[in-house]
Amino acid sequence: MAVIFDFIGTLTNVRNYSMDDSKAKLGKAIVESGFDVSEERFLEAYTEAHEKYRVVRYQELVEVTNAVWISDALNCLGLSVESEDVRIKTAVNAFFEDYIDSLELRPCAKELLRETSTDHRLGLISNFTYAPVIHAALRKLEINRYFNAILISEETGWRKPNTKIFKEALRRLQAKAEETVYIGDSPLEDIKGAKTTGMKTVFVPSQFYTFEDLRQSNQEPDLVANDVCELQDLLPKCIQTNAIK
Repeated sequence: MAVIFDFIGTLTNVRNYSMDDSKAKLGKAIVESGFDVSEERFLEAYTEAHEKYRVVRYQELVEVTNAVWISDALNCLGLSVESEDVRIKTAVNAFFEDYIDSLELRPCAKELLRETSTDHRLGLISNFTYAPVIHAALRKLEINRYFNAILISEETGWRKPNTKIFKEALRRLQAKAEETVYIGDSPLEDIKGAKTTGMKTVFVPSQFYTFEDLRQSNQEPDLVANDVCELQDLLPKCIQTNAIK
C-alpha cells in the first residue's frame, strides 16, 4: 500500500508569518534589481495580478507561478519583462524567505513519516506556486528522504483537487488508487480530490481547516484523526486490519 500526504497544514504549521512583510521584501527586491518602478506602484499592480491569476488557479485548477504574476504587473506598468527574467527569480526568492522560516513540523509528524516509510511507499502532493519553497522546506525540516515521489502544483501544472495531479502521483509511486491512502487537511482539495481519484482518505484538522469545515463540505473521509499524534497510532492499525475501506 502507498501513503500520500499533503504538506502545509497536514504535516506542518505556519508560525509568526507576515504576508505584508513578504510583500515589502518583494517590492524592495524589484526596485533593487533595477526595474524602473516605485515599490508602491509595483505592489499595487502585483496585487491586481495576484487576484487575476487566483481566479484562474482556483477555477481552472491549473497552477500559475509567482514569476508570471510579477512579470504581468511590471508589463502593466509599461515595462517589457519576461517571467523567466533572472531578476524576477531573485525577487521571488526574497519574497518566500520568511515563509520558509515560518514552517515547522506538527508534533509527531516526523515520527509518523519515519514509521510509515518502513513498510510503504510515500508520496507528497502540495499546492504551491513556487516549487523551490517546498523542496527547501522539506530539506530544512529533514523529511525529504522519506518520500518516494514529491509532486508540487507549480511543477506539474495542475492543482488539487484536479485528479490529474493525484493520478500522476500514483503513476510515480507505481500504486493503484484503491490500494493508496491519502492524508490531508483540506476537505475539498485533499479529501474530495483523492476520493474522486479512487483513493482511501484520512482527514486531519489543522490551523487552516476544522471539523466544522469538513462538515460543511459534505465530504466523507474514510478515517478522521484529531491530530497527527493520534494518526500515528491509528494509521498502522487501520492499514493492518484493512479498517480504511
